[in-house]
Amino acid sequence: MEIWIAFTLLAAFMQAIRTAGQKQLSAQLSSLATAGVRYIFALPFAWGYLYWMTERYDVAIPTLNATFIEYASIASVSQLIGTACLVAAFSYRNFAVATSLAKTEAIQVAIIGAVFFGASLSVFGWFSVIIGMIGVLLLSKVKFRLKDIVNNPGAAYGLASGLGLAITTSLIREASLALNTHLMVSAAITLVFLITAQSILAAAYLLIRDIGQFQKMILHWRLALFVGITSVLGSIGWFTAASYQTAAYVKALGQIEFFFTLILTYRVFKEKVTFIEIIGMAMVILSVIVLLLWA
Repeated sequence: MEIWIAFTLLAAFMQAIRTAGQKQLSAQLSSLATAGVRYIFALPFAWGYLYWMTERYDVAIPTLNATFIEYASIASVSQLIGTACLVAAFSYRNFAVATSLAKTEAIQVAIIGAVFFGASLSVFGWFSVIIGMIGVLLLSKVKFRLKDIVNNPGAAYGLASGLGLAITTSLIREASLALNTHLMVSAAITLVFLITAQSILAAAYLLIRDIGQFQKMILHWRLALFVGITSVLGSIGWFTAASYQTAAYVKALGQIEFFFTLILTYRVFKEKVTFIEIIGMAMVILSVIVLLLWA
């Protein structure tokens, strides 16, 4: 098994579990505080992982060049926004559907790659985009009018989350490659940079706008720690896989997370998914399978 496949599977599994934990935590904290937990509580584990990688491969941390800093900084902000939108989407749609809308990230990664990084799509690639968008429309029950999309907060938050995370994934790969060092180490450095920046941004915002959220984090520290640990494990998977393989392929394979999500939906949250919503999710999954196999 290729290394990027193994790390993508790890990432998909951990992300499904972490998202489930975030949904439970969102009942106790604000959307941004819930998003911030995955960074603040993951921070010490990320630094520990970086130390382990440098020791294991006997590689010194390279100088952070301007290209890396630019890409990683933008990725830090876009991931924070994408995560906050995902948490907010939980208030409007059930767990499986909210996650499905966010998972349009895989399709949006392909579009971003074609527009900004010269990774043009084939006919099958564009076909996968169309099928995926139809699936999203079925999931969100939105008509083919812009005002209907705007008036559907659940759809807007889900799609915004996918866009933010798609930008992040695309830039993570570019930032990691810009370091020109061992890919396991460059992925770890990129991970630490993003989590550190995101922890500072989230903590600063909460200190200024809602300091009481920190008390709630401490009160629910067990669940917050669970989210932090599963988050850093998932991020290790995504960052490493994206360093070894094109982002669109990584996110396409990562759609296996849907199956983990459905299991959590039925077993943990006891939520029901309608037949139409199942068709919508199947179409989104089909779109990324087409992207992976034939595009």
